[in-house]
Order: sequence, then structure tokens, then C-alpha cells
Amino acid sequence: MMRSLALLLAAAVPATAAVAAPPPSAEHTRSYAPLFAAEVEAAKRDVEASIRAGINVPVPKDPGGGFTHEQHKRNYRIIFEGGQLYRLTGDVRYRDHVRDLLLAYAKLYPTLGPHPAAANQAAGRLFWQSLNDSVFLVNAVQGYAQIRDALTPAERARIDDGAIRPMAKFLSDGSPEVIGRIHNHATWACAGVGLAGYLLGDRDLVDKALLGLDKSGKTGFLRQLDLLFSPDGYYAEGPYYQRYALMPFVVFAAAIDANEPQRKIFDYRGGIVLKAVRTAIDVTHDGYFLPINDAMPDKSLRTDELYQAVAIAYAATRDPVFLSIAERQGHTVLTPAGEALAADVAAGKARPWPFASRLLSDGPDGKGGALVLLRDRPTATGPLLVVKNTVQGMGHGHFDRLNWLYYDETGAVVTDYGAARFLNVEAKRGGRYLPENDSWASATVAHNTLVVDEQSHFAGDWKAGEKVPTQQLASSLDGPTRYSIAAIYGAYNGVAIRRALLLLDIDGLGNPLILDILRGTGGGRHRFDLPLHFSGQIIDSDIVFDRKLAERPVLGTANGYQHLWVDGVGSAADKAAGKAARLTFMQGNRFYSYHMAPPAGARFILAESGANDPEFNLRRQPVLIQRIDGADSATFVSLLEPHGSYDASAETVVGSRARVVGLDHRRLGDADLVVITLAGGRRLAIAVADNVAADALHSVAIDGTAHSWTGAVGRFDLAKGGAK
Repeated sequence: MMRSLALLLAAAVPATAAVAAPPPSAEHTRSYAPLFAAEVEAAKRDVEASIRAGINVPVPKDPGGGFTHEQHKRNYRIIFEGGQLYRLTGDVRYRDHVRDLLLAYAKLYPTLGPHPAAANQAAGRLFWQSLNDSVFLVNAVQGYAQIRDALTPAERARIDDGAIRPMAKFLSDGSPEVIGRIHNHATWACAGVGLAGYLLGDRDLVDKALLGLDKSGKTGFLRQLDLLFSPDGYYAEGPYYQRYALMPFVVFAAAIDANEPQRKIFDYRGGIVLKAVRTAIDVTHDGYFLPINDAMPDKSLRTDELYQAVAIAYAATRDPVFLSIAERQGHTVLTPAGEALAADVAAGKARPWPFASRLLSDGPDGKGGALVLLRDRPTATGPLLVVKNTVQGMGHGHFDRLNWLYYDETGAVVTDYGAARFLNVEAKRGGRYLPENDSWASATVAHNTLVVDEQSHFAGDWKAGEKVPTQQLASSLDGPTRYSIAAIYGAYNGVAIRRALLLLDIDGLGNPLILDILRGTGGGRHRFDLPLHFSGQIIDSDIVFDRKLAERPVLGTANGYQHLWVDGVGSAADKAAGKAARLTFMQGNRFYSYHMAPPAGARFILAESGANDPEFNLRRQPVLIQRIDGADSATFVSLLEPHGSYDASAETVVGSRARVVGLDHRRLGDADLVVITLAGGRRLAIAVADNVAADALHSVAIDGTAHSWTGAVGRFDLAKGGAK
């Protein structure tokens, strides 16, 4: 028999007759730990303001960002907060305001058809897309659960049958094309329908949420847990959507655990729900989610989804590292789980989150590639090399196989544009994804990976990309030489791409070096472009650029190239054979030199996003492109060197000149050999073998001396001034 949803994360509100308030108790009069007390006070301000303003449940009209859209969002938040405040205080004004809001929805909702501002998404009733209706129901049910037993039977019936049940029916039987998907929209729908089912004692709704509309288990919440996460808890659509999807996953899981503990939902699939929470925290830098795929760069751990996830995960595990995340968030939720978390934070039980290098397998079986996080220190803000060797990421995925990003204490250094969207800004097409999301943001040239013949991977077809996994060939997560080696076959017909990215700690250098060896191999003649999107101001370069001062030509006509203004084109043809080219830029208080040893005949293109942008939707961001024309294969070797510092207050500059003075690439047998020369003559050799088997033995001769290693990567210190 199902128990009351009020057991969701908490003890239920005491059952009472008619509309009497719960009796005063220690729960209602005690003081709270500071983190929870702040949430109580903030909620009181919100709900008191709503009480003063009166009931406002408008007929839906606007898209995201518009008045009616925002008012319905405010209302579901007030329902949630007001219900929790009634549970905590017993103040009947909170109960009555939540009741009156829900009664107003019970009157309005049965009169609604598809939303008038619906566009290319499944239409909601209260909102332009049904996803937002699901979010409304997830929040509203949690608030309603706290007051339902304190209402008259007639009031309960009106709300149950006029609002909650019709919403659940619309999001289930009325939206089979949504709830039947394996996608975050379906997760929210399942959570809303399932929570409503537990609250109303409706087994049919619960089973449809858990097992799909036909109750076969081929879709539904449990199947989403099977297919949307890898065995390591990495979410198919990437970190941004992992954040968004977490709330329905954890809230519904907590309700399942409260109502059907025999399911052992937190043990399901090796504890996948809690793994997903931990992984969500790991895929951040300085608290911000890595903006790969369709993502906004400003989303952080300070979001409602993660407040719920951290509180529920701590309640399930009592792992004190979650408390340090709550401290960083500075918020929690108005549930007993949030209250217990806040009390333990105040008691000093927090322990630091163990940030570390991780290989997060992708795909439900873990065989779809990986997201590799290479860190050289256990901090939230330290150097982080992100290597994106994942699967496509469904419809929100970008065409960026073997992409990489780099972060350190200054923020994002090697960047990803993320999504072209102004979330809920009505003036920007109602806050929806913009046309430039397809024409620029998801295009391969908008990322730090190989572009062949100015085409996007998989010809820009995400469904084709979803069928082709990335091959994660080898990795090392510890030691002074951390690396990822991966390959993709099928992003372009007849072209194989293989990339090794290494994070190198070197004694005497304050920051690690990032070495990149990318090889594209294919029949016929091709144009190979390798972009680097970076943050900051260009300081200097030893490339002589032909500057386009009087006009800004556009680089191309399609596949993202139409959005790039050309600022300059340079050539390395006048340089001595084997000598690298360099571009130095400054981001924050640090300098970065990008050293390049491209194939002979390479050209360098400095460009900026923003061309062919009639509505001024795109951010202006710089990119450096290495280009080879008419080649059947090409190997690009590049090195990012962070160095020096700039102190604006003291007006001092230290170490603005690169310490790396040489970058030499040679192909020796079945291995790529890169020799890095530092100022003063110190030399370091990195060898990357084609055969990455852990027990494979390799050897190369450098300056007449044999060097051997086992496995994928060898590293050797060389004598100063050896042969070039």
C-alpha cells in the first residue's frame, strides 16, 4: 500500500480534522541552523509578498520570459515554499494561500488547450512547452503534499480532480510523444506523474511513470535510469543537462524510496542515482558546469536542481563531502533533508570534495567513449584539461568529437561556445534556442577539433552521429604525465581522426603544459582546419599576419564558417623547417602561449565570431585556425603554455615571455615524438605510440640514444643542446 507523499524526504504533516492547523510542537518553535534558517526567511519573504499581492493565475499567453510564463513559474515556487512553511510553522495563512492558488488552478486548468505560443516543442497547457508543465507539477505536488491533509474533503477533491490529476493525465496519456522518450523532458514528465500518483494513491499513474504508458518497462523512469546514464553516472546530454535532469531523478527517487522502500531505488543499477549526483559535481570548474553541447556558461552548483540533489544525496549517504558542496552553494532546500544537512554543516562535519582526474565512460554500456577530466591538484579551481571523447549527446549534442577545453584559476582559457540562446529573455525569440545554435554553436568549426573540407562532423546530422561511438583508446589519470588518447572513425567519410592530449607537470614551471597531437588520415585531397577558441587579449605573435584592416571578409558560406570574420591570415612558410609558430594571449592575470608545429605549408587564420548575425545574437569571441590545403593526411602538434602573471594593482608584470622556446615533432616508426625545449636548453621528449596496449614495448632513437617505454606514452628528459 502506498504511503502519503508527505513522506517524501520528510515526516508527514499530522493528520487533522477539517482545516485546523497542526498543533504547536517543538518542530514549529525551535531555531534552525544558519543555512536552513536563511532559506526559511527567504521563503517567508516570497510567500508573504505573494499573499499581499493576492491570487494571480493568468490565462497562459506568453513564451519564455513573458509575463504569464514568469507568473506561473512564481506560482509553483510559492506553492512549494508555502507548503513547506506550513509544515514548519503551522501558520494557517501559508496553508490557505497555497490552497487558494491550487483552487484557482483547479478552475483554470480544465479550460485550457494547447499553449498559444507553442513552437517546435510539444505544447504545454500552462507553458509554451510541456516540459515546463512537468516542472510545475513536480514543484506543486511537493507543496500540496504538506497541506492536503489539513484541507476539507471538498477542497481536496476540487484540487485533486481539477488540477493535480488532470495535469498528470495530460503529461502521461495526453503526451505519449513526450513521456515515452528517453530524454530529460520525459524524466520531468515521469517525475511529475509519479509524484502525483503517490500523493493521490493512484497506482495506475505511478506504474505509468515507472514503467511507461504500457507498463512494459520499455520506457518510463526506470528505463531512463538504464539508458540516460553511463555506468559512471555521466548523463548522455552532457553536464548542463545533467544538472537540469538531476532534480526529477533525485526527487522522484526519494519519493519512490519513501513509498516503496522494497524497490531499493538508491541501489538500482549499482546506485546510479547517487553516482549521477557525484558526477554532476565533478563535471564543474569553480562551481560552474562545463558548457559542452547545448549549454549556458553561467549555470553553476548554485541552482535549485543541485540544492535538492545535494540534500537528498547527503540524506541517503551521510557522506560529509556533500556538506562542503552545500557550504559552497550557500543554500539548501526547505525539506527535512535540507534541514538535517544544514545542521551538520553548522556542526562542522563538512569535508572537502575530493576533486581528482576522472574518466567518465559514456553510453549506457560505457562503450560510447568518455569525458576525461585531467586535474593536477584536488581543488575546484586548479588546472583542468577537459577532453570530450563522448557520444553525440542526442539532439542537444554538438558536432565536436575529440574536442578539448582548458580551465585554471583565471577561468575558461580554451573555451566552448555552448548554446546560442538567451534563456527566458523574451526579446530573444521567447528565450528559445536561436537559429545560430544550429548554424554556429553546434557546428564543428565552433569547437577545438578537426574540421575536414569545411564540413561539420556527420554532415551535421546528430542522429547519424548517435550511431557512431568515439573510441577511448588509452588514458592515465595520475602522475606527472596525465593523458587521453582517442579516435573517431566515421565523422567524415574515409577520414580517421586520432588525438592525444596530455597534461604535463614539469619541475620548475608553476603551471602544467598541455600537449596536443592530432592526426587526420584519409584518401584524396582535403582541407584540414584545426581551430583554437580562446579567452583573453592577444599580446603578441611570431606569425606575421596579413591584417584585414579596411574590411572584414567572411571565412566561408556555410557550416559555421559564414559566422567568422577574418582579421588576419599568416603563413609559416618563411620559418626554418621544424620551428614552431606562437601566439601569446592574456586571460585574467596570466599569460598563455600557444605553440604550433603544423605540417609544412600551413596557414594561420585569426578570426572572430559574429558575422552574418542580423539579430546580434552571437558573442564576439576570437579563434585561431591552423589550415592545411590539398593533403591526404595531416598531423597538428600544439602546446599550450600558461606562464607569468599580471598584477593590475601593483602595475607589475612577471614572466610574460614564454619559457618554451622549441617544439619539434617527428614521426618515428609507429610513434609520434615531440621534443619540447625550454629556455636555458632543458629538453623533454614525449613519445606517443600507435599501439596503446598497456604491455606493448616501444623504443625510439633520440639524438643517437635509444629510449624505450611500455604502454601508450613515454617521457624522457634529454641532454641540453642535443641534435634537432
